[in-house]
Amino acid sequence: MTAIPTFTGDANPYSGGDPYADYRTGDFPFTQYADLADRQLGAGVIAANDEFFAQRENLLVPGRPEFDPEHFGHKGKIMDGWETRRRRGVSAGHPWPTAEDHDWALVRLGAPGVVRGIVVDTAHFRGNYPQAVSVEGTSVPGSPSPAELLGDDVKWTTLVPRTPVGGHAANGFAVTVEQRFTHLRVNQHPDGGIARLRVYGEVVPDPGWLAALGTFDVLALENGGQVEDASNLFYSPATNTIQPGRSRKMDDGWETRRRRDQGNDWIRYRLVAQSQIRAIEIDTAYLKGNSAGWASVSVRDGEDGADGAAGDWREILPRTRLQPDTNHRFVLASPAVGTHARVDIFPDGGISRLRLFGTPTEAGSAELTARHRELS
Repeated sequence: MTAIPTFTGDANPYSGGDPYADYRTGDFPFTQYADLADRQLGAGVIAANDEFFAQRENLLVPGRPEFDPEHFGHKGKIMDGWETRRRRGVSAGHPWPTAEDHDWALVRLGAPGVVRGIVVDTAHFRGNYPQAVSVEGTSVPGSPSPAELLGDDVKWTTLVPRTPVGGHAANGFAVTVEQRFTHLRVNQHPDGGIARLRVYGEVVPDPGWLAALGTFDVLALENGGQVEDASNLFYSPATNTIQPGRSRKMDDGWETRRRRDQGNDWIRYRLVAQSQIRAIEIDTAYLKGNSAGWASVSVRDGEDGADGAAGDWREILPRTRLQPDTNHRFVLASPAVGTHARVDIFPDGGISRLRLFGTPTEAGSAELTARHRELS
């Protein structure tokens, strides 16, 4: 579990111009997964031991951190992140913090799951970032309070060991712990500021909750659905199409670049488990002059390679005209069984949400229960 790549040490003091000109980052392979700490999924920073300079909630704000060099408040420079006061020692003879001194924040994941990678972003924290960070995870059912999570009976598992980080940088860490987590504890040693926290992984839903729901969206990210691939991600990520709720603005959906050929765009998904699909929703909310003209939906049952042979896909919604800024609903004449789904849009454009309502099959339910038990 190491940073990839590794950034350590101070960034240069801000000297004007684009504050991101000297920002350090890299390509992290785990960012293909969903952000389990997304506020749209219900994630939150529920407690911190100190937030003197900047509030803990900033850690999960969507979008990159902003920097205003002239923005000061009564406590000092206002930063877009979580920043604690400077730690001190116990006496004039020992003015330095000890090696064990650190600040912490508790994060409730929006969707419990297996963590594949973590990004601790120190953007704009150039001389006031932590010397090192560490991250732990735990799995506690229900809605525990911060006091309950900090109790002696709660077991925490190390996801990122104490590791030096750099200022004004995206510090990425691959995680290899095969376990389902509901909460994280982010530690900064000994103090300082972190701008953003991103937690990438795979959702592992509670099969008991899904069984109680009966018919539900078997494609939804919060229920364990995943985007496997897409033809084009020019304007926005395909994962937006399985986020909770309706789209709230144009970039809260999936939009492709304009095609200049005779092809079409598509997204391929993995359902929460093998399921019987009974109804479909295709929403083009806020896509007005750029919504897809037509769409079709197909399913495949079982693993047959990355894309499956052409004959493996079965069309359950034929190519159908879409209206801009409209939620379209379709009830299937008979349930369609599948483990994967694909939406094709013609010729290009976008959709904001795709919903597939159904119920896991007996085999699908057994698979969900076995995986939940194994990872818990």
